[in-house]
Amino acid sequence: MTRRRSRGRWSVALTRERARPEGIRSRPNAWWLAVGTVCFGAFMGQLDASIVTLTYGSLRTEFRASLAAVEWVSLAYLLTLVALLVPAGRLADAHGRKLLYLYGFAVFTLASAACGLAPSLTALVTFRVVQAAGAALMQANSVALVTTSAPRERMRTALGVQAAAQALGLALGPTVGGALVSTLGWRWVFGVNVPIGLVALVAGHYLLPRTRARTRVGEFDWGGLGLLTVATTAALLGVSAASGLAMPGWGVGLLFAVAALAGWGFVARQGRAPAPLLDLAPLRVRSVAFGLVGALSGYLVLFGPLVLVPVVLTARGVSELTAGLVLTALPAGFALAATGGDRLLPCALTDRGRCLMGALLFTVAVSGLLVVPLTVSGLAPLLLLTGLGLGTFTPANNTLIMGAIPAHSSGTGGGLVNMARGLGTALGVALVALALHLAGGGVSADARWASLVLVGASAVAVGSAAPGPRRRVAGRVRTR
Repeated sequence: MTRRRSRGRWSVALTRERARPEGIRSRPNAWWLAVGTVCFGAFMGQLDASIVTLTYGSLRTEFRASLAAVEWVSLAYLLTLVALLVPAGRLADAHGRKLLYLYGFAVFTLASAACGLAPSLTALVTFRVVQAAGAALMQANSVALVTTSAPRERMRTALGVQAAAQALGLALGPTVGGALVSTLGWRWVFGVNVPIGLVALVAGHYLLPRTRARTRVGEFDWGGLGLLTVATTAALLGVSAASGLAMPGWGVGLLFAVAALAGWGFVARQGRAPAPLLDLAPLRVRSVAFGLVGALSGYLVLFGPLVLVPVVLTARGVSELTAGLVLTALPAGFALAATGGDRLLPCALTDRGRCLMGALLFTVAVSGLLVVPLTVSGLAPLLLLTGLGLGTFTPANNTLIMGAIPAHSSGTGGGLVNMARGLGTALGVALVALALHLAGGGVSADARWASLVLVGASAVAVGSAAPGPRRRVAGRVRTR
């Protein structure tokens, strides 16, 4: 009987959210403490996204692997994250956002330690999948925890602080990654997550509020999730195989055929499933469809150089630290424009105008990679301009997308935007690796082929800024 009671107490402790201590809950600034805690996850997620590419050179040397194989350290993480964000959010709504957020941090921290100790490239990729599962639990709950913690009148401020934490993580990633790889080795790129994760777990236990309103978990479209996962994984595997993986030509063709069939099956299923994974109805709105293409293209251009620059510079004898410092110009420009654009740009400039301005700026900057030598001095200003353009384009593009979607479908719109971002990030990694391979056996002095991919994506993003339907908002007619 005593053993049964003990098991019951452990079960309750592991499945029930604990309230904050009264001394913390009653403080007038308790919501700031909760927002600050969520910023740990926002910072860590973006830091991890931009830090890993600095390890590619060391991983290729230690494991004697091709760039096409090493890129799966990033791709496995990104694909898992895209696949799990929606189900993680639904589970959190039903069982408690604080509970699953803390479990996500625990999984992320333990998997980070395992990545740092990985004995082989296969083990590292496997641990990255587990790490992404933890990251999905964090990212699916971060915005909800902020909005439920902050007073309504301080909501925009709280979300701005979280966005700043994400921008800081993205900007510091290349520098921190370069410093760690150059001094302590690639394993510490993952090991640095462990102490931060432990601090965040303790802070979250005491500072995050319990979930007050929960929803029942209804029918979930597991078949749709499976088809989406197969389609994206097969497509990226096909690109990787073409980038140098040991696979015959017929195997590459088969992967692309599977991707096409699974993608067609996913779209068909979403039209008839009683509870579809994604409501594709908003895609019939021209401005939404173009905007999502722009979101995908923007993140392709953002993350493509994170692969291109370290590979090219380290192949020429530049240290990882120097490569990281140069690469920091891109996310730093993005963060600067995204957080300060409202203050610097004219108030009369519409969201469509900002999209066009940002897309043209980063298209010109990335096109410069075709003519400017890929050196430390040549890359830094172009990367800064690319970041400024992307930081101007992305918020305006997101506003156009969400403004064209009815309020009752805002959750669907957010899911579509997150999926477009995730797929754009994965394509940025995969297509640059393919371009480098086509340029000359993995790394070539003429790696400008990779820039051509980025320029093409930039052109698509410019096209995505095309005007949408005219809508009446608060008595005024605006062009979306």
